[in-house]
Amino acid sequence: MSQHRSLRSNSKTAVKRNVLKRFERVDLLRSRGKWKEGDRGLGLPKTKAE
Repeated sequence: MSQHRSLRSNSKTAVKRNVLKRFERVDLLRSRGKWKEGDRGLGLPKTKAE
């Protein structure tokens, strides 16, 4: 039995994600200068992926 085409994962790696993980958001805020060392990782402001 063959696998349905929507379940194949080879094309998913090229798709740009619109939701960032927490460490990615911290890195983005750090690069924008909105993150100080010692800030908490909870309650981060919303960021858009670049």
